[in-house]
Amino acid sequence: MAIVVGVVAETSPGERRVAMAPGAVSVLNKTGAEFIMESGAGLRAGFPDSEYVEKGVRIAAGREEVFRSAEVILQVRGLGANPQTGGADLALFRSGQTAIGFGEPLTALEAARRLAGGGVNFLAMELMPRITRAQSMDALSSMATIAGYKAVLIAADSLPRMFPMLMTAAGTVTPARVLVIGAGVAGLQAIATAKRLGAVVSGYDIRTAVKEQVESLGARFVVLEMESGAAEDKGGYAKAMGEEFYRRQRELMGGVLAQQNVVIATAAVPGKKAPILITGEMVARMAPGSVIVDIAAERGGNCELTRPGQTVESGGVAIIGPLNLPSTIPYHASQMYARNIATFLKYLIKDGKLNLDREDEIVRETLVTYAGEVVHPKVRELLG
Repeated sequence: MAIVVGVVAETSPGERRVAMAPGAVSVLNKTGAEFIMESGAGLRAGFPDSEYVEKGVRIAAGREEVFRSAEVILQVRGLGANPQTGGADLALFRSGQTAIGFGEPLTALEAARRLAGGGVNFLAMELMPRITRAQSMDALSSMATIAGYKAVLIAADSLPRMFPMLMTAAGTVTPARVLVIGAGVAGLQAIATAKRLGAVVSGYDIRTAVKEQVESLGARFVVLEMESGAAEDKGGYAKAMGEEFYRRQRELMGGVLAQQNVVIATAAVPGKKAPILITGEMVARMAPGSVIVDIAAERGGNCELTRPGQTVESGGVAIIGPLNLPSTIPYHASQMYARNIATFLKYLIKDGKLNLDREDEIVRETLVTYAGEVVHPKVRELLG
C-alpha cells in the first residue's frame, strides 16, 4: 500500500502559500507516495488544480476527504502558527496521523499539548537542525530569503528618494544609504537586493564571523567597538545576549543610524522576543523621510516603536512592521517551501512507509509530538 500524502488549503487569515507546489511532487515520485489535495489549495499561490492533476495528484471534493484519506498532512501554518482558525482541523485529525508544517512550537505550547492529546505526530519545520544534510530541508532559510528581498522593496517604495545614484541633466542624484541589521539569511538577501537597486549598503551583526559574507555582497561591515563573545549557538542561530550588551550596542548604534536613509532590521532569536536594538531616541536622530522596515515585527520587533502589522510615523521617520512577508510572494515562497518539505518527507519514507526514527538527529530535532505525548525536550521543558 502506497503512503497517501494530503495537502490542504491554508486557512490562516491572509495566508496565500500552499504546502506543495506541482513541481515538487516529482521529488516524492520514487518513494511511491500518492497525493490527495483539497480543491483550490494552490490557487492563491498561482497553481491551478489542473497543474496538480498533470502530476498525478488526486483532487478531493473537500477538506474532510483529505484528512480521511491521508496518512500525512502537509501544511504551511499548522495549529500553533494559525491560532485564529487552526483549531478547526483538530476534529478532522485522527490518532496516529502525522502533520508536517510550521507550528511555532517554542511559543505555541498549548497547541503542542492539544496535538498530542489528539494522538497526532507533529514535525515542526522551524526546528529543522542547521546541519549540512538538512540544508535542503531548511524552510526557515527559504522564507527568510523572501522576507529579506521583499523588505527592501517595501523600503524603496516608501522612501521619498531613489535608491541609485543617477547622473541627469538636472544634476546628480545621490544614492540612498541603507543599513541592514542582522546578517542572517534575511539580512544577506536584503543587502544583495539593496545593492542591486544601487544603494550604498552597510551591514551589522553581533557575529563578527559574518563580516566576510557581508563584504562579499559589496556592503561595508559596521564594527561597533564592543565584545560580542559567543554570539552564535551551536545550531548557527544568533544567541540572546545580556541586557548590558544590548544597552552598549544601542549606544554605539545611534551614531550609525543617524547617517542612514533606510534601516532594515532582521535580528531574531528563535522562540524568543526579538531584541530591542533601535530606541525611540535613536529614531529621533534620523533625518525626516527615513524609513525603518522591521521584519522582526512578528517577534515584537527590533525597534521599540514598531507596531506589528502597522506603519508608525515618528518625527517624520516611517517605522514599518510587516507581517508574514513570504505570503506576499506566494508563488516562489510555495515553490521553495514545497521543495523543503518534499525533501524532508522523502527522507522520512523508507520502503514505502513513514519511518520516524527518533535516534536520527533530523527526526529528533523536529518531532514535537509523538504517540500521544509531547516528546521534544525543549518544548517539554517550556511546558514544565
